[in-house]
Amino acid sequence: MAVYTVSAERAGAPLPRLVASVCVAFLAGHIVFLVGSLIDGSWLVARDGGRVPSDFVDVWAAGRLALDGHAASAYDWATHKVAEESALGHAFDGYFGWHYPPTFFFVAAVLALLPYTIANLVWTFGTLPAYLVAVRAIIGDRIGYLLAAAFPAVLANAYEGQNGFLSAGLIGGALVLLEEQPVLAGVLIGLLTYKPHLGLLFPIALVAGGYWRAIAAASGVAILMAAASYLAFGAEAWSAFAANIPHASQAFLSAGWADWSKLQTAFGLVRTLGGNETLAWSVQVAFAVLVAGAIAVLWRSRLPYDIKAAALGVGAVLATPYLYTYDLVVVAVPLAFLIRFGRARGFLPHELAAMAAVCLLILIFPFFKAPVGFVAVLIVTALIARHALAPRHAAA
Repeated sequence: MAVYTVSAERAGAPLPRLVASVCVAFLAGHIVFLVGSLIDGSWLVARDGGRVPSDFVDVWAAGRLALDGHAASAYDWATHKVAEESALGHAFDGYFGWHYPPTFFFVAAVLALLPYTIANLVWTFGTLPAYLVAVRAIIGDRIGYLLAAAFPAVLANAYEGQNGFLSAGLIGGALVLLEEQPVLAGVLIGLLTYKPHLGLLFPIALVAGGYWRAIAAASGVAILMAAASYLAFGAEAWSAFAANIPHASQAFLSAGWADWSKLQTAFGLVRTLGGNETLAWSVQVAFAVLVAGAIAVLWRSRLPYDIKAAALGVGAVLATPYLYTYDLVVVAVPLAFLIRFGRARGFLPHELAAMAAVCLLILIFPFFKAPVGFVAVLIVTALIARHALAPRHAAA
């Protein structure tokens, strides 16, 4: 049976100095790697002065097409690939697909007004503060900035120019605001519809918890965004988006255009181990249903809000079959709620060590090609389950 190791009298207890020291080392490693990659010509700008292909090119190219009045063409892979090569100024192997709903064209178009490399930096480091502030707000202490910046998935997101900072900022911000400012939390949840597969469980949690104002705000924002994009980019953009969904699913979840090991999900794990598509979908759906049921039960319960929020944060990445390492920035949100809960009511035995294991698993992915990030997510899930099942009087 789980027991807590820090009493409630030590609410807000500081984290061990070793934690801060390790975080400083991780953050320094991030900076050294990015600077070294820039000098080496493998990040942003190659040694010959050409632009290095990365995930960000799909955003900039789609934005350029939207500005030119051809938003729907971003969902045509051949046309979009030409736009990507034009953005980089040279041909390259592979393809970075544009799979976002038309609402995200607003962001892409603004970025495409800037020179490509500058836009990449503006996007990456412009969304970083949203993530840092969200984690700091959850933890309630300046140490939150360091913990957030040192999280290993930060490096993957920055290197690829991806949207993990924005996703984590919206999810973390929504969860930290939900109790006191449900309308504002709903606005953030509505904005999260730019990446709808990360928000699958939010309606379940909000209904189970009776957060009707947040539901109304989220629905209103989502509808307004959809209507605005319909007016700005036309019905053909939405038709092309809908037609692209099965195409993208077939390419990445059926044919495996990307290495299966890159998918940090139950689906990716089964495919990496040699399982067929039917088995992978069966396992993934079973996970999603199980997690959805757990979220419904937890959010109707009287468990501490920190545990509910942590469960929803980790559930967001468990429920989807499509998740890459840069998306694991979101995992910092449930970890932050667990740290806040632990500082206030006590950490369970070996809990901090388990969190360190989560970070190490995410860190080693480039060197160990397997869905180790999914294993990390399962560890976070187990930590949340321990708290949920621990005696209530021990945490009171």
